Amino acid sequence: MAELKNHGVCGAKRSASDETEAIKFDPKKSTAMVPSLLEDPAAAIANTRHEFGEHGGVNMSIEASATFTVMEPETMRRMFAGELGPDRDFFIYSRHFNPTVLNLSRQMAALEGTAAAYCTSSGMSAICAVLLQLLASGDHVVASRTLYGGTHALLAHFLPRTSNITTSFVDIGDLEEVEKEIVEGKTKVLYFEAVSNPTLAVANIPELCRIGHAKGLTVVVDNTFTPMVLSPARLGADVVVHSISKFISGGADIIAGAVCGPSKLVNSMMDLRQGSLMLLGPTMNAKVAFELSERIPHLGLRMKEHCRRAAEFAERMKKAGLKVIYPGLPDHPQHQLMKSLVNSEYGFGGMLCLDMGTEEKANKLMNILQNSTQFGFMAVSLGYYETLMSCSGSSTSSEMSREEKELAGISPGLIRMSVGYIGTLEQKWSQFEKAIAKVEGKELPFCNN
Repeated sequence: MAELKNHGVCGAKRSASDETEAIKFDPKKSTAMVPSLLEDPAAAIANTRHEFGEHGGVNMSIEASATFTVMEPETMRRMFAGELGPDRDFFIYSRHFNPTVLNLSRQMAALEGTAAAYCTSSGMSAICAVLLQLLASGDHVVASRTLYGGTHALLAHFLPRTSNITTSFVDIGDLEEVEKEIVEGKTKVLYFEAVSNPTLAVANIPELCRIGHAKGLTVVVDNTFTPMVLSPARLGADVVVHSISKFISGGADIIAGAVCGPSKLVNSMMDLRQGSLMLLGPTMNAKVAFELSERIPHLGLRMKEHCRRAAEFAERMKKAGLKVIYPGLPDHPQHQLMKSLVNSEYGFGGMLCLDMGTEEKANKLMNILQNSTQFGFMAVSLGYYETLMSCSGSSTSSEMSREEKELAGISPGLIRMSVGYIGTLEQKWSQFEKAIAKVEGKELPFCNN
């Protein structure tokens, strides 16, 4: 495998004639490689090549150029012919490959343990690009019936209308149903979330991959809810997609996505004639890529605290008699499954759900939590340092019909919580207790300690 050169250290522009080694660009070789497929994602991230700045800065320089010059006319011809590429430090245009985005992509590949990755302008653009690269008119997908609302709408409505691509939605926990819905010669992709949004059902990734691969399918897994916690590619998945906007970013200030998978797939998505990323253009800005590349090194620390607090809050909510859903609780249906799949030291995720029964009661609690006790914010998205809360049925899953939500297990009063880590744990629990007491008509003295 060719090694990507350190773009920030080389000061002189090279010409094609400078190449003394084999210079033909091999599309089978990774353009976002990791040095090893280490089991611990934190170790793998630390083991990626560190990019230094142009003048020796500890941080890499931002390559903000939209286009790139060449020293000889012949070089440009060879780049467009596919003979020279980013594996040799030759770049054409930032809608194609960009050095700064490529650096972030190497980190994402390391995080997920894949041979390659490339980053996009949003999580939905990553999902769309992967599916459009893997599927053609008339193809079929088997997908979990419990998905992020936007993904569900893409599969249920948009792709059938625009591309004649159909989807069968299944209970992803029913392996027999999954296998039954696969149509030989027609089904090409098995798609699911590692931990479902919003119900927090845990997918049996190894078994689902076994079923998919036995039928010749490409297994695509959305791991947005559990970066560091779960590693779907290490468990057998072919492709892992992310909304980087969430836990990986951590600041609720950036929209971004990533596709992590085989080198052949990632390179095909950048093909000048057939690549979904190249032709549809969901380009990540290099300045955004730089920002995100500075956050990934401490993602592990942040995830551990998100998970620690979510676990503690879930246990306390359960003891308080509330209906709480959290994979780390022993009574969660897939607790033992997730326990067998997680990377050590990261817990069971930073998301929990609280079922208040009715939307009215859920809204009342969220209103008090935000506007009275300052426990968190009513907002969609997740992975922020503040706790974010939303009533999923009327927000992030509103694209689904009432029947679809019932099948997915999304009740009207289900509150999805992304547990933050600001303040002390006891301070935040006190704020939650007072809000619950107020909902139940039991006023407690408030002290924001």
